[in-house]
Amino acid sequence: MRTVFFRSISTLLLTVISAGAMAQTQTASVGTKVKQTKVCDPSNNPVELPYFGQKNLMIFYVDPDHASQNSAFVEELEENQVKSDKIYGFGIVNLKDAPLLPNSIVRMMVRKKVKKTGAAIYTDPDHMLRDAWGLGDVNDQFVLLLIAKDGTIEFMSKGELSKAQIEEFYRVVDKLKK
Repeated sequence: MRTVFFRSISTLLLTVISAGAMAQTQTASVGTKVKQTKVCDPSNNPVELPYFGQKNLMIFYVDPDHASQNSAFVEELEENQVKSDKIYGFGIVNLKDAPLLPNSIVRMMVRKKVKKTGAAIYTDPDHMLRDAWGLGDVNDQFVLLLIAKDGTIEFMSKGELSKAQIEEFYRVVDKLKK
């Protein structure tokens, strides 16, 4: 009787572990179509992604533990902003993968940055975007996405951008501006 019980518990644990691993499985890649999903505003209220289906989107999905990844690239973009009525850019802070940083503190910092710069910044407290789009493991990653108006991923990178990836990013931006 005890053996059956422990076998059942073991099977249940394996199922739960497998399901968790599957949630992180990356299915998204360039060419994948994604759908509208929700994230949270800086006050933790659920909101839909802005301009999804209306404009091409440039999304910076950042783990705050690794916010300095691609800092030179981000500085370059801040100085030479992508200017196009057809592209809307914003940031999403991946709160789930920064357990040592209290969400309330990160949200406070986001609200200050929004007030100071006017930038659009959202938060993802529970991997809502990662899971909805099948982004896979985003922990410790700076994820950069370009999503076409029809929901197609046109560009995706994780981690430190290579020179070739930066060139590809600008090629895709030029294509989406038209």
